Amino acid sequence: MLASRCLCHFDRNSGEPLCQKYHTSDASFYGLAASQRQASRMYIQEIWRYPVKSMAGERLRKAMIGVGGIEGDRRVVVARGGRLVTARKDYKLLGLKGTLDPEQDPLIDGQAWNSPEALALVKGAAGPDAEIFRPDGSGFFDVLPLLVATDGAIQHMRFDGRRLRPNIIVGGVNGLAERQWPNHYLHIGDVVIHAAQLRGRCVMTTYDPDSLKQDANILRKIVKELGGTMALDCSVVRGGEIEEGAQVWLEERR
Repeated sequence: MLASRCLCHFDRNSGEPLCQKYHTSDASFYGLAASQRQASRMYIQEIWRYPVKSMAGERLRKAMIGVGGIEGDRRVVVARGGRLVTARKDYKLLGLKGTLDPEQDPLIDGQAWNSPEALALVKGAAGPDAEIFRPDGSGFFDVLPLLVATDGAIQHMRFDGRRLRPNIIVGGVNGLAERQWPNHYLHIGDVVIHAAQLRGRCVMTTYDPDSLKQDANILRKIVKELGGTMALDCSVVRGGEIEEGAQVWLEERR
């Protein structure tokens, strides 16, 4: 019997759902032995959502997650002359905060995203030609809809994890163990996440999340010690609700 709620990504080559192996009602749905699940010390340490692309986000205690990533993530973007504007070039956007109101509509520093007040804030950060629009469909992502970071790698690099703009930070991870995770699966209750690849980092990591002061040594260190990659681009194989403190289990794939 199929589960009533299936939120899948599909393989670009075969067209088969990535969650095909989980379309079953028996114990193999979880992909892990009970002993493996009980032994895990990993857990969700933080959940982040960025309703407006390239702006500061909001930390959540719990969230729904599906093929579009965290529900409400990257729903509004900034553009100039019909082209996307990001904090890679207009870093002052990082000083604005994107949130959702009770009706799940995006706000910019507390102002409705499509209000004159919000537009004035965006023009102040990205120039007089900047505009705001809301694309059709799910969120607007650079690579895949979910970025997963780990406390072990953040501690190893000794900087604020917010510089990575993660959606999920997994706690209880030993050192740089995340670098062995590509093509593995993360299980959070019934939720299944596919870790596709390590994320190539950019200049946005060099800006302090609070002061916006730039420190180019942050990116230099990521390049020197980690080959320029940190945290993981992920897709959602099976969606559902996640919350801080929930246990995370790694299913290794060879």
